[in-house]
Amino acid sequence: MKKIINDPNNVVAETLEGLALSNPDIVYVPELEVIARKEKTGKVGVVSGGGSGHEPAHAGYVGDGMLDAAVAGHVFSSPSPDRILEGIKRADSGKGVLLVIKNYSGDIMNFELAAEMAEMEGIEVDYVVVKDDVAVEDSTFSAGRRGIAGTVFVHKIAGAKAKQGGSLAEVKEAAEKAIKNIRSMGMSLTPCTIPANGKPNFEIEEDKMEVGMGIHGEPGIQRKELLPSRELAKELLGHIFDDMDFNDSNVALLTNGLGSTPPMELYILNRDVHKILEEKNIKVENNLVGNYMTALDMSGCSITLMKLDDELRELLNVSCKTPALTIV
Repeated sequence: MKKIINDPNNVVAETLEGLALSNPDIVYVPELEVIARKEKTGKVGVVSGGGSGHEPAHAGYVGDGMLDAAVAGHVFSSPSPDRILEGIKRADSGKGVLLVIKNYSGDIMNFELAAEMAEMEGIEVDYVVVKDDVAVEDSTFSAGRRGIAGTVFVHKIAGAKAKQGGSLAEVKEAAEKAIKNIRSMGMSLTPCTIPANGKPNFEIEEDKMEVGMGIHGEPGIQRKELLPSRELAKELLGHIFDDMDFNDSNVALLTNGLGSTPPMELYILNRDVHKILEEKNIKVENNLVGNYMTALDMSGCSITLMKLDDELRELLNVSCKTPALTIV
């Protein structure tokens, strides 16, 4: 294993500290592994988090127009309730806090417990659960669909609604609308290596790919021969279209890398996705390409579509400034 790290047991803390040092608008809370905005905003707070290893998620989305705090667990492990409670407190300006949770059993249990603890201290808390992955209904880590890269769009929508001055109920309603209109599908070419283990967490043949692989290395739905980009785009979009009708709609598109896929390959895939969407009269209004929700050093990708209406379109274009995403 070749990694640019120090002690494998300190990778989360050192990652967050390095992130905070690169951005003057956020602060790192040591030991509790929280990244938060330095200043309270006077609006509804938005908090997300989960296991580390998905950088820039989630801490990279803390900033104006998106998250007020992000809470990190160990690599691929949910943060503990005391860490999440600290994130809630850092985000609370007296108007309530919305938690954006990916649909993994540990995350839901710990975030719900932290919400109860916060409410005992007089903080109003509500939450939404993201489950955009169309690959499987049940997985190793979740009951029902997994939350993957579509979570980034939910961060954006909830953060924008809060920035506009929406109430906690209104911010939750906007986030839930986004969740209902988001679908994602991913694949993997290689395993990933957890620093503390020092070896790949599964094996895949050189000429094979795993369709529907989860962002923690959960099994996909099919292992098959590696496809050219145009065929891969057709494969991934086919699963999305089987789940939801996007024909003749306007969408936001995220072509996401899982950590080790070069930008060149993501842009080729993005091109091929556009061609298929054009054939179905699906208009791409917003397009992100890059590493937004990763799986350490896994080589692979995911495609996310969010169907837009007037409200989602407006919120998606509200300005934001975070370490991982800036919209002016």
